[in-house]
Amino acid sequence: MGKRRCVPPLEPKLAAGCCGVKKPKLSGSGTHSHGNQATTVPGSSSGPLQNHQHADGSNGRENISDLTLGSANSPITRMNPTSGALSPLSRPNGTGNSTKNLVVTAEMCCYCFDVLYCHLYGFPQPRLPRFTNDPYPLFVTWKTGRDKRLRGCIGTFSAMNLHSGLREYTLTSALKDSRFPPLTREELPKLFCSVSLLTNFEDASDYLDWEVGIHGIRIEFINEKGVKRTATYLPEVAKEQDWDQIQTIDSLLRKGGFKAPITSDFRKTIKLTRYRSEKVTISYAEYMASRQHCFQNGTLHAPPLYNHYS
Repeated sequence: MGKRRCVPPLEPKLAAGCCGVKKPKLSGSGTHSHGNQATTVPGSSSGPLQNHQHADGSNGRENISDLTLGSANSPITRMNPTSGALSPLSRPNGTGNSTKNLVVTAEMCCYCFDVLYCHLYGFPQPRLPRFTNDPYPLFVTWKTGRDKRLRGCIGTFSAMNLHSGLREYTLTSALKDSRFPPLTREELPKLFCSVSLLTNFEDASDYLDWEVGIHGIRIEFINEKGVKRTATYLPEVAKEQDWDQIQTIDSLLRKGGFKAPITSDFRKTIKLTRYRSEKVTISYAEYMASRQHCFQNGTLHAPPLYNHYS
């Protein structure tokens, strides 16, 4: 088993992408590249920002798109969650007896929708929310349509106070994911918002010391040019893509910009950190239903979202 630890901060703000855009069929060999896996962050992409599949960003941001990160940026150094903010998670569905309440809530997604709505319509930003403002590494992911196609995903491995962190990464993932054009008003009704809070960072004993569907993983490796690179996937990515451990590792290597053939010996050189996440997702329809209820009770004013928080 890996040794749990909190990494001392090496960068003030570390953003990343860790999700994927499509579901490429991967062979275990890892000798092929995945064209859709650019490594950038939540969600994931160009420059320092990247998609759900993340890559190293020179400005410390990683996109977290479902599959990749942008690979053309300078390497991300290390995750630096604040020790006091990282409480243990409950074991996933039926795998443990912990009854610890989750920190993440649907109201966090509603707040992200508030922030985006007010930005797109030119209203003042919403007042601060009532949920906890404790610091966590976090990601905000936007998906669209019935098939929930990735539309933006960026986050940070540096612990940020949730009020300011969610506000910042709401707009970063919605408007600055280089893989996609900025979100527009017309797209709002089709959107889904996910908030992921990252916890329980541990050094793995090797590149297979993690569980599909349980752990998110972040890898560090030296590419064919001798440059250190990193890439990460959130816990749900491998399961959603129906990948095994080898396929996930190979996809992450491609996402991180590794272009040479992937061998068993090379995989053994990878340094892997595993983590868990608390995640909640709501649709725009659910968000509007929540806010409309407040409006009907006389607690909101036009625009219907703005004065929700006291």
